Amino acid sequence: MTREQALAILEEFVQSASLRRHALQVEACVAAYADKFGEDREKWSVTALLHDFDYEIHPTLDKHPMQGEPILESRGVPADVRRAILSHADYSGVPRESKLEKVLFACDELSGFISATALVKPTRSVADVDPAGVKKKMKDKAFARAVNREDIVNGAAELGIPLDEHIEFCINAMRARAAEIGLGGSV
Repeated sequence: MTREQALAILEEFVQSASLRRHALQVEACVAAYADKFGEDREKWSVTALLHDFDYEIHPTLDKHPMQGEPILESRGVPADVRRAILSHADYSGVPRESKLEKVLFACDELSGFISATALVKPTRSVADVDPAGVKKKMKDKAFARAVNREDIVNGAAELGIPLDEHIEFCINAMRARAAEIGLGGSV
């Protein structure tokens, strides 16, 4: 499956501009890790783009992403990509084993939190986000309250990467694609 095919599926199932941006933000981080680890960037991008493709049609924990998986299978999405998507949800019962599965989980909540941090900056730009600021905002339980801080911490731990380093890596990955992912800023 190509990135273009994954984008077509995403556009077919996701109407929300913010959910589409989230998919692109997760992809920025996951693809950067693919490069870092010498993995298949295209496969990792496809996985990130499709990880929440069914959220609008299956917005509850008992359905997402489990009921989306057969749709992806029918569209020719490889089994390892579908498994990674299932494993990004702790409640799915699919344990994270592969590097791809661990990276997707580690980047999902963190990219959303970095995005929220950028959007409260006067510039609305990821260029003005730093790891210390992200960690400070993580302590504020009222800020971006839907983001699971425990998943952010556990994601870095599962990767075996210090949290500060993981945050910095994802910020840099998102900066590299800031305009495309909706975090280029607007003054």
